[in-house]
Amino acid sequence: MLNFLNKKKNNENEQLFDCHKPIPQHIAIIMDGNGRWAKKRFMPRIAGHKEGMSNVKRITKHASKLGVKVLTLYAFSTENWKRPNDEVDFLMRLPVDFFDEFVPELIKENVQVKVMGYTDYLPKHTQKAVENAIEQTKNNTGMILNFALNYGSRAEILTAVNQMISDAKENRIKEEITEEIFSDYLMTGTLDPSLRDPELLIRTSGEERISNFLLWQIAYSELVFTNEFWPDFSIENFEQAIGLFQTRNRRFGGLNETSKGDGN
Repeated sequence: MLNFLNKKKNNENEQLFDCHKPIPQHIAIIMDGNGRWAKKRFMPRIAGHKEGMSNVKRITKHASKLGVKVLTLYAFSTENWKRPNDEVDFLMRLPVDFFDEFVPELIKENVQVKVMGYTDYLPKHTQKAVENAIEQTKNNTGMILNFALNYGSRAEILTAVNQMISDAKENRIKEEITEEIFSDYLMTGTLDPSLRDPELLIRTSGEERISNFLLWQIAYSELVFTNEFWPDFSIENFEQAIGLFQTRNRRFGGLNETSKGDGN
């Protein structure tokens, strides 16, 4: 498992990564384990989702403080509709309370909210909460908090391909399709081109799979898996993941000076 030690800070000012090295500018997180966190405590699964949203607030504010430019959180997948109706209903109500409480703090922190996914299929009250959060934070110039809500990467790719076919028929595409053009059609296309692909992907709860998340965008992302359930994923864990990222030798298929001559 690509895991990291659950080290605790000795003091508030201690950092668990190298402040002299670059930190990832786009971090994506698969927030897994809310239900199991609750079950372990003999609580209903929805209690885990509620605590998970509280942790979103903690990690968001800390990521912004560290200088992360984009934080993309996998909040609800296109496959999550298969869950029990009462759990889905709760998850669809959660953004209403979450944004109502958190948007004033996001404005104070200069954080901008974006949402990607098939939001037209969400309940009206969920859509309204999302739209209000986007509108109220649209002039913020700091970190982008990007929620993947009713999102699935295979569907995203198919949607992009079908839109390109339609545009080609209407002569809106006249050149050969490149990676850059294809990226423009994805749901991350509204982000700065230099920030569309996460440098670091974290998944909590001990699962080691991607689960249909950003399949195109994470082609060269560094992956970190941790046993911590999402509600337990702490600021220390977050910094340790960044520290682990900083130890990786990112070659993008080529060689850098430290790896030349090693035969790999």
